[in-house]
Amino acid sequence: MLITICIGSSCHLKGSRNVIQGLERKIKEEQLSSKIELNGSFCTGECEKGVCVKIDDELFSVSPETVDTFFTEEVLGRLN
Repeated sequence: MLITICIGSSCHLKGSRNVIQGLERKIKEEQLSSKIELNGSFCTGECEKGVCVKIDDELFSVSPETVDTFFTEEVLGRLN
């Protein structure tokens, strides 16, 4: 599974670094590093939303506060 996180200036200000750290933590906790690849990207053009995160080609708005829920519902939900 490929997860791409926007690291453009708007998403950076909205906490993309914390979202990345949260995803890295959850991937490690769940021992999924062989199944999930994290990538960064520049602006996705969806700046009015929170931090833009794509799973394959589906776009999500994630914040540092919602990263755990996002991981459980969207990431784990797709792997199971």
